[in-house]
Amino acid sequence: MVSSSDRLSGFLGKPLSIINVGLASFADSLRQQNLHVVDVDWHPPPAGVSRLTHTQAGISIDDANTETLRRIMAGRPLIVGLGIARDVIPGMTDNTILHAGPPVEWTRMCGPTRGAVMGALVYEGLADTPDQAAQMAASGEIVFDPCHHHHAVGPMAGVVSPSMPVWIIENAAFGNRAYCTLNEGLGKVLRYGAYGAEVYERLRWMADSLYPTLSDAVAHGDPVDLRGLIAQALHMGDECHNRNRAGTSLLLRALGPSMARTCDDRERLARVIAFIDGNDHFFLNLSMPAAKAMLEPAEGIPGSTIVTVMARNGTDFGIRLSGDPDRWFVAPAGLVDGLYLPGFTAEDANPDIGDSTITETAGFGGFAMAAAPAIASFIGGTAQDAINTTREMYEICFAEHEHFTIPALEFRGTPVGMDVRLIMETGILPKLNTGIAHKQPGIGMVGAGVLRAPAACFADAFEAVKAW
Repeated sequence: MVSSSDRLSGFLGKPLSIINVGLASFADSLRQQNLHVVDVDWHPPPAGVSRLTHTQAGISIDDANTETLRRIMAGRPLIVGLGIARDVIPGMTDNTILHAGPPVEWTRMCGPTRGAVMGALVYEGLADTPDQAAQMAASGEIVFDPCHHHHAVGPMAGVVSPSMPVWIIENAAFGNRAYCTLNEGLGKVLRYGAYGAEVYERLRWMADSLYPTLSDAVAHGDPVDLRGLIAQALHMGDECHNRNRAGTSLLLRALGPSMARTCDDRERLARVIAFIDGNDHFFLNLSMPAAKAMLEPAEGIPGSTIVTVMARNGTDFGIRLSGDPDRWFVAPAGLVDGLYLPGFTAEDANPDIGDSTITETAGFGGFAMAAAPAIASFIGGTAQDAINTTREMYEICFAEHEHFTIPALEFRGTPVGMDVRLIMETGILPKLNTGIAHKQPGIGMVGAGVLRAPAACFADAFEAVKAW
C-alpha cells in the first residue's frame, strides 16, 4: 500500500501546470518561479443580476435574439464599387467630417482624433496649416458626426472627409450598403492622428492612383464576396482585425486580373500592387464595412439584447443594441495593455479608439483570435492566450457563426452575438485587440495590444433592457 507521504512526494516531483483564476499578480509571481501558468481573467458577476427571459411588453428575448443572429449570419457583403465620400455616403456634405465611435464634440476629442481632423482639413484644402485647421474645427464651421450614423466605419480616429475615396459594400441578402475609406497602412498615417507632408502625399496618391485603379477593376469584374474571403482568411491565420495578411493576399488575388485588364499604365499598376502587398492591414478597411453591412439588418428587432454596434472615439466607448438601435450607452474609453514601438511607452498612449471593434461585434476579430496564433507577436501574449480569449468569448455570445469557423477548435463556429444579459450574468467583458495611437495630435501609431471593454456601458444597457 502506498502511503499518503509517498503519493505527495511523487506529486511534488512532477512538473506543475497551474491555472490561476482572478488576480493576475498571483500568476506573475508563479511565473517568476519558472512555473507554467494559465491565467484566467475572471471576477464574480455583479450581485443581484437576474435572468431576463421576456421584456415587460411580453416579448421573448431568446426569440428576438434568434432572429437577430439569423439576419447577421444570412448577410452576404459584396464589394460593388468605390466612390467619393460626398457622392455616395448618405448625409455627407462638403463641411462634414465623420469620426469613429459615439458622438463627440471638438472640445472633448482626444489628441489623435483632433490630429486626424486637422490633417483632413488641410488635405481638403480648407486650411493651410494644422493650426488653422484647429481654429476652423473649433469655430463651428465643421459638422462632426459618427461614421456609424452614416452607414460607415473608420479604423482608429475613423476620419472621413468629403473628397476621400471609399469602398462601397452591399449586403446582397438585404440590399443595405456600408462604406469605409482605403487603408493607408501603419505608422505615421492620418487614421492614427498623424499629419504632415508625407501623410498628405500618400492620401493624394491614394486618391489619384490607387482609387481609380481599384474602381475600374471592381467595375470590370464580378462583385467580390467578402464573407467568403473572411471565412478563408480565418483558415489561413487571420482574425481580420489586427491580422489581415491572408485577407489582403486573397483580395489582391481576387482583383489582380481585373486590375491588369483595366489599367493601361504599367507603372501605376505596379505601384498599386506593391502598395497593397506591402500593407498587411489593407484588408481591414474591407472586413470592417463587411461587418457593418452584416449587422445593420439586425438592428431594430424589439426585445433583442444583442450588441450591434461597439465603437470608441478615444474619449468614450459606446455600444448600441439591436432592440434600441438609436441609443448609445457610453463609458470612458480604457487604456490598452500592449507592445510599444521603439521610443514609445505607455505614457504616450491614447485611450482605446476606433470603429474596428465592429469586427468583434460581427463574430471575428479579437473573438476569433484562436484562428490567428501569430497575432501574439503583434499585440503581446502567447498563442495559448489567443485560444483562451476565443473560448472565453463563447460565454457571452448567443450563438456560434455558421460561416466563420476556427480550425484550431475543430472548425467550431466563432463566437457571435454579444448578449448584454450574458455579459452581466457572467461578469465577463468583451476582450479586444487593437492598435495604439499617440495621445498627442500629429504623431501616429505607437503600438498595439489588448484590453477589456468597460463594464459601465453594458450595465447601463442592461438596466435599459429591464425597462423595455
